[in-house]
Amino acid sequence: MSDPVLSVRGLRVCFSQDGRTVEAVKGVSFDVGAGETVALVGESGSGKSVTALSTVALLPESAQTEGSVTFRGQQMIGASEAKLREIRGNDISFIFQEPMTSLNPLHTLEKQIGESLALHQGLTGDAARARIIDLLQKVGIRDAESRLDAYPHQLSGGQRQRVMIAMALANGPELLIADEPTTALDVTIQAQILALLADLKKAEGMSLLFITHDLGIVRRIADRVCVMKDGEIVETGKTDEIFANPQHPYTRKLLEAEPTGLPDPAPDTGAEVVSCTDLRVWFPITRGFLRKTVGHVKAVNAATLSVRQGETLGIVGESGSGKTTLALALMRLVGSKGPIVYMGRDISGLKTRALRPLRKDMQIVFQDPFGSLSPRMNVGEIIAEGLGVHGTESGKTPAQMVAEILVEVGLDPAMADRYPHEFSGGQRQRIAIARAMILRPKLVVLDEPTSALDMTVQVQIVDLLRDLQRRHGLAYLFISHDLRVVRALSHKVLVMKAGDIVESGRSQEVFSAPKSDYTRDLLAAALNLDARHTAA
Repeated sequence: MSDPVLSVRGLRVCFSQDGRTVEAVKGVSFDVGAGETVALVGESGSGKSVTALSTVALLPESAQTEGSVTFRGQQMIGASEAKLREIRGNDISFIFQEPMTSLNPLHTLEKQIGESLALHQGLTGDAARARIIDLLQKVGIRDAESRLDAYPHQLSGGQRQRVMIAMALANGPELLIADEPTTALDVTIQAQILALLADLKKAEGMSLLFITHDLGIVRRIADRVCVMKDGEIVETGKTDEIFANPQHPYTRKLLEAEPTGLPDPAPDTGAEVVSCTDLRVWFPITRGFLRKTVGHVKAVNAATLSVRQGETLGIVGESGSGKTTLALALMRLVGSKGPIVYMGRDISGLKTRALRPLRKDMQIVFQDPFGSLSPRMNVGEIIAEGLGVHGTESGKTPAQMVAEILVEVGLDPAMADRYPHEFSGGQRQRIAIARAMILRPKLVVLDEPTSALDMTVQVQIVDLLRDLQRRHGLAYLFISHDLRVVRALSHKVLVMKAGDIVESGRSQEVFSAPKSDYTRDLLAAALNLDARHTAA
């Protein structure tokens, strides 16, 4: 390759911690050419993100970096802070995986995107505002102009990620480094974002370093692939060649990892755990000094559903469609209108004190376990926290129950004294599942529990959830944009769009013969992103 945009040679990165040295990247070398997309693929902990952060010296002070990283001939390792500031965000832009920790919670969208435009292009006022609206529209933010005054917490996870992408694209970078940029996005928005990146590449001659664990996306977007394992690139080559004839056993393992099979049949005699009829969740929009209500955000409109023991209801739809809001309403964690029947009892009007005894039976597992687990508590304390409120099983101590549930979710009880940062993403998700399951709930809401996990770990978590449901007759509300995982876990599927249920039915019927155009679009986007299905 002549004159690559980015050239990495013999990159080594070590971290010093507690008197020991950990080698995270071990002699990595690769190039990214003009207008080329190179994908770095591998499981969590393989060194992908550390490699990417090294390119613009964004690693912490504890990192020791050796080797060479050049951008258009400019050496980045050891470069002055002034030179790095000139290149960062202007010539090289980043899209980070977790937007909630990357966006400033105290600033509006307009201020955050405008900051970069003012710094690198001198754009302010109406010109900057017009550019910001254009960027938000390009990445699929509806009613972009009305969103300028919104704060990050007022957006869904997918919407926040789109804002991050808009910020990265603001200055027309020559190299875009995308670290798991579509992990939190539903399949239709994934397709839009990937198409947008492809269009920008073509129009601007932009190069792309794409970090992901989703091989379906890799096959669609990448020209070349570098497969990383334990800090080393174990295989590299053109995308078609890697997929057609992988040489390394690890590459073959990644290609074969996919949730397969179907859930065990749900018992016909299972009692109804939760149901609702014409449930509505509208959030008021207030204006002025007196905070007068001038309208509503209609998050959920007239939702009707039911879930029985041993049954999984998959809820799918785009970000902002109301999936999570519906689940939170059923658990009485957000206000709603309409009956909610839990184990034969209408709980929609119950006060906090009356609801408290029911809380142990309704548990939730969140998308990002690192954000939902307290960094100040060890694993044993995290899992046992609910026992302090609801009590232990007769004749058992909290420590005994923690040890039992750790074994049940596939972890060593000796890990109870460790803290969340000492675990991988998959292990943290198992801890989050253990925290929910220790109270022996009847209903568990699973809110995107696998979307941030590697493909091989996704398979393990799906198998674990099936096993727990089989043993305990659990009712699951499974929220996800990954239709492969929904198909592997769900008995029934409910499809949502803009707060409305557009289709529902048995899982196999919805997947094999969707009735609505929107469901067909979702399935088409999912299959197009999944290279293995496309090849089939």
